[in-house]
Amino acid sequence: QVHLEESGGGSVQAGGSLKLSCGISGGYFFSCGMGWYRQAPGVERELVSYIFTDGTIKYADSVKGRFTISRDNAKNTVYLQMNSLKTEDTAEYYCASGYVPNGRRYISRADFGYWGQGTQVTVSS
Repeated sequence: QVHLEESGGGSVQAGGSLKLSCGISGGYFFSCGMGWYRQAPGVERELVSYIFTDGTIKYADSVKGRFTISRDNAKNTVYLQMNSLKTEDTAEYYCASGYVPNGRRYISRADFGYWGQGTQVTVSS
């Protein structure tokens, strides 16, 4: 059974940094892309970043230039480095595993079969 577990969330002041990690077990890590979503209270869950199997990366416009997604296949782990954090980045962050064909522009939540439990990120002013 595939299991995803996030870590690294916490509280930070605006302008600070956090690095989230997501370990995946029980599945074929190499064959799936990995994504990070976030959800703030009362807001629909949104895609933050996705890394395709060919290494191509997609970011939400709101995090471009500030967040960096990466994966370590040897450790079956995907990371999200978050710099220059803003109060509007406050949300529960989820990692998800799912295959999106390389080059496809649109990514849907339906593409993801497995989700972590989430880790809270709180950015204060």
